[in-house]
This record gives sequence, structure tokens and C-alpha cells, in this order.
Amino acid sequence: MELNTLIQPVIDISAKAAQGILEIYNTRFNVEVKDDKTPLTEADMAAHDAIVAGLKKLTPEWPILSEESATIPYSTRQKWHTYWLVDPLDGTREFIKRNGEFTVNIALIRDELPVLGVIYVPVSGVVYYASKGMGAFRQSPGNAALPIHVKAARDQTLVIAGSRSHRDNSLDKFLDSIGDHEFISMGSSLKSCLVAEGSADIYPRLGPTSEWDTAAAQCIVEEAGGRITTMDMSQLRYNTKESLLNPNFLVFGDASVDWSKLF
Repeated sequence: MELNTLIQPVIDISAKAAQGILEIYNTRFNVEVKDDKTPLTEADMAAHDAIVAGLKKLTPEWPILSEESATIPYSTRQKWHTYWLVDPLDGTREFIKRNGEFTVNIALIRDELPVLGVIYVPVSGVVYYASKGMGAFRQSPGNAALPIHVKAARDQTLVIAGSRSHRDNSLDKFLDSIGDHEFISMGSSLKSCLVAEGSADIYPRLGPTSEWDTAAAQCIVEEAGGRITTMDMSQLRYNTKESLLNPNFLVFGDASVDWSKLF
């Protein structure tokens, strides 16, 4: 199946999930705590159910790995050549705070790398999307999709994106070491979208994340001309081990800069 024929159906699936999220967002919802101490709401599960149903109908031959169904053993996963990797509600803490900075993330992984990515912002209806070799785009409701590109680093103040809810001492030490800069706090995969559209130079993540947090964003950033790498500048890869945790990573626009030297 051609990747470009999948984009609109996946956007439609993410929009349906976003609608379910917003229906709960506007109520007095309950919050549970999962075994890994992360929060879970009814909206996470509603979005998960909508996405799984939509993807199974779209491509019944491809397996689905979602944050809310992450118990599939590696002995099974390692046989997958192509599969969907989903974060039904990325930024649950931002959802709970009701600040709007949460997304629906759907990625298609092929041979350990994302080849399609959709990030849908429920509150605004903005969608970022990309597929391998086709470029990256941003579309707002009622408007045509516009191509997005990372910006080249220039002799000016660095713009750094960082987590609103997961900032720690490692990031603070890094910010102190680089001198003059502008810092943008943002939730969910929207930080990577800032890099993809040229609004930020770099987003360093110096703390735990999972593979579903980065996959859709990686496709979008790479198709926009940027990269998502480990701290040694190696490309982030997927489904290569038992654990689904990512290493620390960097999201950046200008690939001519050795960003690892900043750390």
C-alpha cells in the first residue's frame, strides 16, 4: 500500500479519537494511576479504542502497538516488519491540567524506522503529518495544508523547546551552560512540532520517554529536514529490544551542527 494513500485515512482516525477526547475533556473526568506511576483517564482509553478500531479496519494485516496495550512481549514484536505505533493521548498531564497541550500520535513503523506520522491537536484541530519521501505538512481547520521546514541555525539566540511537566536538573544545567537563549515550555509531542515547523532550534529530552512518544514526531521532523537522534547523534530506532523506553534524545533542525557537543 502506498504511504500517501494512508495519510488522509489516518488523519480521519486521529480526528475521531480527538473528538472522543474532547467529549471527556469537557466533563469532570476521573484520573487513575498506572503501575508505572503515570496518569490514565477515560480519554486515553476512548482514544485508544477509536484508533485501534480504525486501524484494524484500514490495514487488518498490520499489528498495532499502543501505549494502552503495551504488554505485547518482544518475542512477538520482534517478528513484526511493519506495524502501527500509537500514543492515543500524548500529554495526559496536560490534559488533566486542561491547558490544551496534548495530542493524538499515530506512526507507521517499517524496519525499525517511522515512515508515516500524524500528530493531531484536539483542542485546536491542527494536524501535523508526513510520510517518507513526501515532505512534512501542517494543516489548520478550514485551510489548505502547508509544507513545513526546520530552520537553519544562525548567529542568533537559540530557541530551545522543553517539557512543561517533566523539566529536571539535567535540563536546567544544560540551559545554564549555553548562555543566552529563549526557552519555550510545551507539553506532549508539540515540542518536536515546534522544531519541525522552524519555531525552535532544538528540543533535548533528558529523561524517560517511550517509543510511542517519539515515532510520529520523528517522521515529521525528518521529512521537515531535521533529525531525532540519541545523544551520540545516532538515529532513533524502534522495536529493537525488550524495553520500549527511549534513551535520552535530541530533536533538532540544523543537521550541520553537532548538537551533542552542547552536552
